[in-house]
Amino acid sequence: MNKPILDVNDRPAPIHWLTLSLQHLFAMFGATILVPFLVDLSPAIALISSGIGTIAFLIITKWQVPAYLGSSFAFIIPIQAAQLGGGPGAAMIGSFMAGMLYGIVALIIKKAGYRWILKLLPPIVTGPVIIVIGLALSGTAIDMAMNNPDTGEYSMLHFSAALITLAATIFFSVYGKGMFGMIPILMGIIIGYVYSLAIGIIDFSIVASAKWFEMPEFIFPFMDYDVRITLDLALLMIPVAVVTLSEHIGHQLVLGKVVGRDYIKKPGLHRSIMGDGTATMISALIGGPPKTTYGENIGVMAITKIYSVYVIAGAAVIAIIFGFIGKVTALISSIPTPVMGGVSILLFGIIASSGLRMLVDSKVDFGNNRNLAIASVILVLGIGGAHIKLWVFSFEGMALAAIAGVLLNQILPGKEDVKEDMFEA
Repeated sequence: MNKPILDVNDRPAPIHWLTLSLQHLFAMFGATILVPFLVDLSPAIALISSGIGTIAFLIITKWQVPAYLGSSFAFIIPIQAAQLGGGPGAAMIGSFMAGMLYGIVALIIKKAGYRWILKLLPPIVTGPVIIVIGLALSGTAIDMAMNNPDTGEYSMLHFSAALITLAATIFFSVYGKGMFGMIPILMGIIIGYVYSLAIGIIDFSIVASAKWFEMPEFIFPFMDYDVRITLDLALLMIPVAVVTLSEHIGHQLVLGKVVGRDYIKKPGLHRSIMGDGTATMISALIGGPPKTTYGENIGVMAITKIYSVYVIAGAAVIAIIFGFIGKVTALISSIPTPVMGGVSILLFGIIASSGLRMLVDSKVDFGNNRNLAIASVILVLGIGGAHIKLWVFSFEGMALAAIAGVLLNQILPGKEDVKEDMFEA
């Protein structure tokens, strides 16, 4: 256990509170605004919903779990697919259903325990699916990095901005010390932005003309879109939500190790999952992307040894305030697409690599043909974009890969026993 400077329920001195909360805001900022940038949602709403969702999470977990909830990358492809079929409203309905699934799972865990979900989603299933989540987005990252967003054609000028951003992000990721090591994405975006300004590919006029206070473009059900719940949407979102539950369990195990508490038992895995699901549902109701606990913020706590929920709540409040500052929103909107593409090359690769790391750290034996078959099917179905159409609904790419992996793991003989720490890596 790391001896804390500020423990979970310790309140920081007012003079330090703002600084400590800003550290957490910076840690989550780059990734949280990247998701809405990729799926054509409002970055301001992403910030506001992350703040509100985090506060809801803290309340549901009885102010015992210091976790920040930001935008989830796992849902990028399902959201894009939902938008193609029914616009932003369909994406919000699908996100809400994903949050509801979290709530249902939380209630089941409260009654039946959590070992069943470990049996359903062992590393041999979740590892390859996480790899799929990263690699399936690789084409998007390369297109953003290489092409002129105005013409859609290759541009070395724009690609140079992506490469500078990528180099800066890698530098701070590998060599950054202290807080700089925790915000490589944000530092990469800042340096890429300055370079883009120097080569003249930024329209800064939108920042100059923006108001300081500006109401974000909220998207409300029944007002901005008709609510139609379809089986297609459920099959698009829910399988991904099932897989992201393993990410949540892993974060709770790691966070528990960092702060020296067993969050699986107290306040209970059911409460943290319910908090995560509630944050996603709140986000969907106002037009934001699904939410997930952030490893970046857990890393900040591990380095600073400051575990206070008040610091996390402070970061949430600042995020909400930022969402209403028009200058901030305009500045985010002015970030060139190649800059975000450069960050995405590393970030999506890290997502895929984290799935590979899960397999390695869990000592999955690929000399076993059972494991080889499960991983192979998940990877090819997911990255290849396979889909199955049955009557009026279809199983798409990543969702189909996740379902296939779960089924194969249950059907094939030789399934390993559940390990309590199987997602800790």
